[in-house]
Amino acid sequence: MMDLQANQSESELILGLTNGSEKAFEEIYNRYWKRLLGIALSHAQDEVIAEEMVQEVFVSLWERRGKVEIISLSAYLAKAVKFAVFNYKLKERRQKNLLAAGYNLDYVQLDESRIYARFLEEYLAGVVDSLPEKCQVVFKYSREDGLSAAEISNELGISVKTVEGHLTKALRVIRLSLKDLNMLLSIWFTL
Repeated sequence: MMDLQANQSESELILGLTNGSEKAFEEIYNRYWKRLLGIALSHAQDEVIAEEMVQEVFVSLWERRGKVEIISLSAYLAKAVKFAVFNYKLKERRQKNLLAAGYNLDYVQLDESRIYARFLEEYLAGVVDSLPEKCQVVFKYSREDGLSAAEISNELGISVKTVEGHLTKALRVIRLSLKDLNMLLSIWFTL
């Protein structure tokens, strides 16, 4: 593992982060914390809230370190903070409107989570329905009915390797469509 110092380039830090280097993450944190706090503070105008947003961005960065492709660390982090600010303002505005209308916020937040879960469930069902018929059947047996590859093989009269191939294809399509959905949502929220 490379020894990271304050003079490491962004690409070296990204590589270190992707490989799970805590030192790379620490250097990223030290290098970008104040700048991101400034961005958050200029939009949120509340230091405690701005600090929480920046902290959440860094937590998310660490949790997604091996899953996200980052080309420019500074651009990625700035966009992530702006996204967090936008979400905060949207949620704050929605809560004010709901309070003014006399709604109980505890129930509303639960409903929002249910709506998002339902949206995701319907989206995934649409993706699965777009798969070729055999692939779709194999995936549903596996994920909805909880059958093993051997059980699906027996049920459909196909080899275990064929079952595994269909599952691999289905999961690849689902991953790609979720990645596209994430990109669309992030574009929509940055408009």
